[in-house]
Amino acid sequence: MLIAHERKRVKKRRLRDPDGTRERLLQAAFREVHRSGFQSASIDAILAATNVTKGALYYHFESKETLGYAIVEEKIAKLTRDRWLRPMRSEGEPIDILIGVVRRIPAGPQDVRAGCPLLLLAQEMSPLDEQFRRRLERIFLDWQEGVATLLRKGKSQGTVRRDLNPDEAAGFLIATVEGYATLAKNAQDPKVWKAGIRNIVGWLRSLRPPDNYKRGSPHRDRAKRFKLHDEKENGQ
Repeated sequence: MLIAHERKRVKKRRLRDPDGTRERLLQAAFREVHRSGFQSASIDAILAATNVTKGALYYHFESKETLGYAIVEEKIAKLTRDRWLRPMRSEGEPIDILIGVVRRIPAGPQDVRAGCPLLLLAQEMSPLDEQFRRRLERIFLDWQEGVATLLRKGKSQGTVRRDLNPDEAAGFLIATVEGYATLAKNAQDPKVWKAGIRNIVGWLRSLRPPDNYKRGSPHRDRAKRFKLHDEKENGQ
Protein backbone atom coordinates (compact mmCIF):
# COMPACT_ATOMS: atom_id res chain seq x y z
CA MET A 1 0.00 0.00 0.00
CA LEU A 2 2.76 2.42 0.94
CA ILE A 3 4.68 1.68 -2.26
CA ALA A 4 1.59 2.17 -4.41
CA HIS A 5 0.81 5.42 -2.61
CA GLU A 6 4.39 6.68 -3.15
CA ARG A 7 4.23 5.87 -6.86
CA LYS A 8 0.99 7.82 -7.21
CA ARG A 9 2.51 10.74 -5.34
CA VAL A 10 5.58 10.80 -7.60
CA LYS A 11 3.38 10.55 -10.70
CA LYS A 12 1.25 13.48 -9.55
CA ARG A 13 4.36 15.54 -8.82
CA ARG A 14 5.65 14.89 -12.33
CA LEU A 15 2.31 15.89 -13.83
CA ARG A 16 2.50 19.14 -11.89
CA ASP A 17 6.10 19.76 -12.96
CA PRO A 18 6.03 20.44 -16.71
CA ASP A 19 9.43 22.12 -16.62
CA GLY A 20 10.95 19.06 -14.95
CA THR A 21 9.33 16.75 -17.50
CA ARG A 22 10.63 18.85 -20.35
CA GLU A 23 14.15 18.81 -18.91
CA ARG A 24 14.10 15.02 -18.46
CA LEU A 25 12.97 14.60 -22.06
CA LEU A 26 15.65 16.95 -23.29
CA GLN A 27 18.42 15.23 -21.34
CA ALA A 28 17.34 11.77 -22.50
CA ALA A 29 17.05 13.01 -26.09
CA PHE A 30 20.53 14.51 -25.92
CA ARG A 31 21.98 11.17 -24.78
CA GLU A 32 20.09 9.28 -27.48
CA VAL A 33 21.16 11.68 -30.26
CA HIS A 34 24.77 11.67 -29.06
CA ARG A 35 24.78 7.88 -29.07
CA SER A 36 22.83 7.18 -32.28
CA GLY A 37 22.81 10.41 -34.30
CA PHE A 38 19.74 12.56 -34.86
CA GLN A 39 18.29 10.66 -37.82
CA SER A 40 18.60 7.29 -36.08
CA ALA A 41 17.56 8.55 -32.65
CA SER A 42 14.54 6.64 -31.38
CA ILE A 43 11.60 8.51 -29.89
CA ASP A 44 10.54 5.26 -28.20
CA ALA A 45 13.96 4.99 -26.53
CA ILE A 46 13.62 8.56 -25.22
CA LEU A 47 10.15 7.82 -23.85
CA ALA A 48 11.31 4.59 -22.23
CA ALA A 49 14.20 6.39 -20.55
CA THR A 50 11.91 9.05 -19.09
CA ASN A 51 8.67 7.09 -18.52
CA VAL A 52 6.84 9.89 -20.33
CA THR A 53 4.00 9.43 -22.81
CA LYS A 54 4.32 10.34 -26.47
CA GLY A 55 1.57 12.90 -25.99
CA ALA A 56 3.58 14.60 -23.24
CA LEU A 57 6.66 14.70 -25.46
CA TYR A 58 4.77 16.35 -28.31
CA TYR A 59 3.17 18.77 -25.85
CA HIS A 60 6.66 20.14 -25.13
CA PHE A 61 8.17 19.63 -28.60
CA GLU A 62 6.03 19.88 -31.73
CA SER A 63 8.20 17.51 -33.73
CA LYS A 64 11.40 15.51 -33.62
CA GLU A 65 13.10 18.42 -35.40
CA THR A 66 11.93 20.88 -32.74
CA LEU A 67 13.37 18.55 -30.10
CA GLY A 68 16.64 18.45 -32.03
CA TYR A 69 16.86 22.24 -32.22
CA ALA A 70 16.32 22.42 -28.46
CA ILE A 71 19.13 19.93 -27.91
CA VAL A 72 21.49 22.20 -29.87
CA GLU A 73 20.41 25.41 -28.16
CA GLU A 74 20.04 24.16 -24.58
CA LYS A 75 22.42 21.22 -24.22
CA ILE A 76 25.22 21.42 -26.78
CA ALA A 77 25.55 25.22 -26.53
CA LYS A 78 25.72 24.90 -22.74
CA LEU A 79 28.53 22.36 -23.00
CA THR A 80 30.58 24.82 -25.03
CA ARG A 81 29.82 27.67 -22.64
CA ASP A 82 30.74 25.62 -19.58
CA ARG A 83 33.86 24.03 -21.06
CA TRP A 84 35.26 27.03 -22.96
CA LEU A 85 33.51 30.39 -22.72
CA ARG A 86 33.09 30.67 -18.95
CA PRO A 87 36.65 29.52 -18.07
CA MET A 88 38.04 31.96 -20.64
CA ARG A 89 36.57 34.85 -18.63
CA SER A 90 38.67 33.99 -15.58
CA GLU A 91 41.61 36.05 -14.37
CA GLY A 92 45.10 35.24 -15.61
CA GLU A 93 47.28 35.33 -18.70
CA PRO A 94 45.33 34.31 -21.83
CA ILE A 95 47.73 31.59 -22.95
CA ASP A 96 47.74 30.01 -19.50
CA ILE A 97 43.93 30.12 -19.46
CA LEU A 98 43.67 28.42 -22.86
CA ILE A 99 46.20 25.76 -21.88
CA GLY A 100 44.18 25.06 -18.75
CA VAL A 101 40.96 24.75 -20.74
CA VAL A 102 42.54 22.33 -23.22
CA ARG A 103 44.05 20.21 -20.46
CA ARG A 104 40.64 19.87 -18.80
CA ILE A 105 38.91 18.46 -21.89
CA PRO A 106 37.70 14.95 -20.92
CA ALA A 107 39.95 12.34 -22.49
CA GLY A 108 38.85 9.04 -20.96
CA PRO A 109 37.90 5.95 -23.01
CA GLN A 110 34.18 6.72 -22.72
CA ASP A 111 34.68 10.31 -23.87
CA VAL A 112 36.77 9.23 -26.85
CA ARG A 113 34.26 6.53 -27.78
CA ALA A 114 31.34 8.97 -27.68
CA GLY A 115 33.05 11.83 -29.53
CA CYS A 116 32.24 15.54 -29.54
CA PRO A 117 28.44 16.06 -29.73
CA LEU A 118 28.81 19.43 -31.47
CA LEU A 119 31.09 18.04 -34.15
CA LEU A 120 29.04 14.87 -34.70
CA LEU A 121 25.75 16.71 -35.10
CA ALA A 122 27.32 19.33 -37.37
CA GLN A 123 28.73 16.62 -39.63
CA GLU A 124 25.40 14.79 -39.76
CA MET A 125 22.82 17.55 -39.97
CA SER A 126 24.42 20.71 -41.41
CA PRO A 127 24.18 19.41 -45.02
CA LEU A 128 20.57 18.30 -44.47
CA ASP A 129 18.77 20.92 -42.42
CA GLU A 130 19.39 24.67 -42.59
CA GLN A 131 17.86 25.26 -39.16
CA PHE A 132 20.29 22.82 -37.62
CA ARG A 133 23.18 24.34 -39.58
CA ARG A 134 22.45 27.88 -38.41
CA ARG A 135 22.12 26.89 -34.77
CA LEU A 136 25.32 24.86 -34.85
CA GLU A 137 27.16 27.63 -36.69
CA ARG A 138 26.18 30.06 -33.93
CA ILE A 139 27.91 27.85 -31.36
CA PHE A 140 31.08 27.62 -33.45
CA LEU A 141 31.10 31.39 -34.03
CA ASP A 142 30.60 32.17 -30.33
CA TRP A 143 33.38 29.74 -29.47
CA GLN A 144 35.74 31.28 -32.03
CA GLU A 145 34.93 34.82 -30.89
CA GLY A 146 35.55 33.86 -27.27
CA VAL A 147 39.03 32.55 -28.07
CA ALA A 148 39.81 35.50 -30.34
CA THR A 149 38.72 37.99 -27.67
CA LEU A 150 41.03 36.34 -25.15
CA LEU A 151 43.95 36.42 -27.59
CA ARG A 152 43.31 40.09 -28.35
CA LYS A 153 43.45 40.75 -24.62
CA GLY A 154 46.80 38.98 -24.51
CA LYS A 155 48.12 41.11 -27.35
CA SER A 156 47.11 44.27 -25.51
CA GLN A 157 48.89 42.98 -22.39
CA GLY A 158 52.02 42.02 -24.30
CA THR A 159 51.68 38.31 -23.42
CA VAL A 160 50.67 37.21 -26.95
CA ARG A 161 52.75 37.76 -30.10
CA ARG A 162 52.02 41.06 -31.83
CA ASP A 163 52.02 39.44 -35.30
CA LEU A 164 49.26 36.99 -34.37
CA ASN A 165 45.86 37.25 -36.07
CA PRO A 166 43.46 36.40 -33.19
CA ASP A 167 40.54 35.40 -35.42
CA GLU A 168 42.64 33.05 -37.54
CA ALA A 169 44.38 31.58 -34.49
CA ALA A 170 41.01 30.98 -32.81
CA GLY A 171 39.71 29.17 -35.88
CA PHE A 172 42.89 27.10 -36.05
CA LEU A 173 42.58 26.12 -32.38
CA ILE A 174 38.98 24.96 -32.79
CA ALA A 175 39.79 23.05 -35.98
CA THR A 176 42.73 21.35 -34.27
CA VAL A 177 40.72 20.40 -31.20
CA GLU A 178 37.89 18.96 -33.28
CA GLY A 179 40.35 17.30 -35.66
CA TYR A 180 42.08 15.42 -32.87
CA ALA A 181 38.67 14.50 -31.44
CA THR A 182 37.84 12.90 -34.79
CA LEU A 183 41.16 11.05 -34.99
CA ALA A 184 40.77 9.75 -31.44
CA LYS A 185 37.19 8.60 -32.03
CA ASN A 186 38.17 6.82 -35.23
CA ALA A 187 41.10 5.11 -33.50
CA GLN A 188 39.04 4.50 -30.34
CA ASP A 189 42.23 5.28 -28.46
CA PRO A 190 42.59 7.88 -25.68
CA LYS A 191 46.34 8.02 -26.40
CA VAL A 192 45.57 9.73 -29.70
CA TRP A 193 43.66 12.47 -27.91
CA LYS A 194 46.32 12.83 -25.20
CA ALA A 195 48.95 13.27 -27.93
CA GLY A 196 46.68 15.89 -29.47
CA ILE A 197 46.47 17.76 -26.17
CA ARG A 198 50.27 17.83 -25.93
CA ASN A 199 50.59 19.20 -29.45
CA ILE A 200 47.88 21.81 -28.94
CA VAL A 201 49.49 22.94 -25.69
CA GLY A 202 52.85 23.21 -27.46
CA TRP A 203 51.30 25.36 -30.18
CA LEU A 204 49.60 27.60 -27.62
CA ARG A 205 52.94 28.19 -25.88
CA SER A 206 54.40 29.28 -29.20
CA LEU A 207 51.92 32.17 -29.28
CA ARG A 208 53.82 33.96 -26.53
CA PRO A 209 56.29 36.68 -27.52
CA PRO A 210 59.85 35.35 -27.87
CA ASP A 211 61.12 37.61 -25.09
CA ASN A 212 58.81 35.82 -22.65
CA TYR A 213 61.06 32.79 -22.94
CA LYS A 214 64.25 34.49 -21.84
CA ARG A 215 66.16 32.88 -19.02
CA GLY A 216 64.51 33.26 -15.66
CA SER A 217 61.14 34.24 -17.15
CA PRO A 218 58.14 32.81 -15.26
CA HIS A 219 56.66 31.70 -18.61
CA ARG A 220 59.73 29.65 -19.40
CA ASP A 221 59.81 28.12 -15.94
CA ARG A 222 56.13 27.25 -16.26
CA ALA A 223 56.68 25.74 -19.70
CA LYS A 224 59.46 23.55 -18.28
CA ARG A 225 57.16 22.32 -15.53
CA PHE A 226 54.44 21.49 -18.08
CA LYS A 227 56.98 19.60 -20.19
CA LEU A 228 58.19 17.58 -17.22
CA HIS A 229 54.57 16.85 -16.30
CA ASP A 230 53.84 15.63 -19.85
CA GLU A 231 56.91 13.40 -19.86
CA LYS A 232 56.01 11.95 -16.47
CA GLU A 233 52.46 11.19 -17.62
CA ASN A 234 53.76 9.35 -20.68
CA GLY A 235 56.50 7.49 -18.89
CA GLN A 236 59.28 9.27 -20.76
